[in-house]
Amino acid sequence: MTHFQILVATDLTEDSLKILQNTSDIDVKIVTPAVAAVRDGLKSAHALIARDDIQVDSALLDKAPNLKVIGRVGTGLGGIDIEAATSRGIIVMNTPGTSAIAAGEHAITLMLALSRKLVVVHNSLKEGWWLLDRKRQAGTQLYGKTIGIIGFGRVGRIMAHRCSAFNMTVLACDPYVSEDQASDERVTLVGLRELLQRSDFVSIHVPVTAETRGMFTAATLQQMKPGARLINTSHGTIWDEQAVAQALKDGHLGGVGVDVYREEPPYNSPLIGLENVIHTPHVGDNTIETMQDLSTQIVHQVLDALRGIDYRNAINLPFMPGVEFEGTRPYLRLAECIGTMLHTLARNPVRRIAVEYRGEEVEGLVKPLTVGLLKGLLTPILGEKVNYINAPLLASERGIQIAQAKGLKTGDYANIVSCQVTLEDGEEIIMAGTLLDHKEPHIVQVNEYRMNFVPEGHLLLMGSFDQPGVIGRVGTMMATNNVNIASWHTGRVQPGGHTLTVITLDHPIPDAIFEELCRQEFVRHAHQVKV
Repeated sequence: MTHFQILVATDLTEDSLKILQNTSDIDVKIVTPAVAAVRDGLKSAHALIARDDIQVDSALLDKAPNLKVIGRVGTGLGGIDIEAATSRGIIVMNTPGTSAIAAGEHAITLMLALSRKLVVVHNSLKEGWWLLDRKRQAGTQLYGKTIGIIGFGRVGRIMAHRCSAFNMTVLACDPYVSEDQASDERVTLVGLRELLQRSDFVSIHVPVTAETRGMFTAATLQQMKPGARLINTSHGTIWDEQAVAQALKDGHLGGVGVDVYREEPPYNSPLIGLENVIHTPHVGDNTIETMQDLSTQIVHQVLDALRGIDYRNAINLPFMPGVEFEGTRPYLRLAECIGTMLHTLARNPVRRIAVEYRGEEVEGLVKPLTVGLLKGLLTPILGEKVNYINAPLLASERGIQIAQAKGLKTGDYANIVSCQVTLEDGEEIIMAGTLLDHKEPHIVQVNEYRMNFVPEGHLLLMGSFDQPGVIGRVGTMMATNNVNIASWHTGRVQPGGHTLTVITLDHPIPDAIFEELCRQEFVRHAHQVKV
């Protein structure tokens, strides 16, 4: 049984930790979320579970020779060098949607607190003053106001639903959501400028990307309606904190609710301590229910990924959204087998690969199947460092060109995976396969030979001349040397020409016997491969 070590550098619930601690193939190491402690723990860890308070950069990954999975607790991926992880074949996964309700409700909490000046009146009473200044302490109602939601993903939609219950006018801005996708008739999609000009409250719910980082500048803030309130529970790098603080001091903004900061803890944030700011210490997803759900989800995701069972929410895998791994797995296995056997048959380096996938079941699997094929092709050369994540990058580094083809001369099956490789000397090899009962991979064609065999176990691939006695002589040689044949498949184009034989063996042929086989006059070429 393969043993894995998981480094936990964040708080997980007791129940989720017990799942790890009571799993026989897992060792758990818990450290504080400090760079030095994480760096030391990564020397032997196969997986890291952490939050966004750990910067997982290229330098840190250099200290993690065995790392296979990074599990981020929460949605955000800021601070993880995705490119560096991908190049090293490390799976990066998060837990999207789990904290959406908590995050949405927290944004609503900040909006309510801002509208009724809750902190101001709370502190006034705490200090012994009863209605010190009714006019100064007067709040505003949400009823009839306009809320502008920037980012209409899971959290944004929850925010919109709750705000509609307050009878607010709901505007949303998201360039990646069309009007027909919005679905809620109570939400109006508008551009950013219009949203800022019309909204009494603006709530930010966008991920950190090159497009969104620093999107709220002094100029952006000036487009907002005078006296509007701004809420950020998204990420501290979305806005310019100095510009926001200045807009508050100038009176252009009526208030700010903030849960996230450019630097955390926010020792130098200009927003801390301003009277018309309500600030919370990044607790948007910090509910009992969310903590339990997040912890349990990331633990199961990491365990399944380490064992190769499933890769849910892995953001740098080739699987398209909506494609279930369990249903894709048999085709991935088929593609890998084709890649492995193409490498075995290739007598020169592969320079070009043309792929074609025909049939309803495989038409949406172009990217994952191509990656599976590359993994099978490169693993015999590069070993275990090749996986579904870095196979395309490694192929590119080796100068292998990949293209989709149409009309490859392969059999007529309901669903078929076909690949043609061009070698350095110009030779071409074509191979095709399909699934039996949607589960078992079968190779149905190699070059001009129509065949049907299961690519599994120890295989002998032998090209020979079509002449009497070949089967008997090979069988006798195997029997004499105690090599048991499990199955035998031979394809030929015409009588007396060339044949291709695939023999499944219980054990590989010893080197001396294999060399003797290759010397036989009827053998054109022979290869052994473990699939």
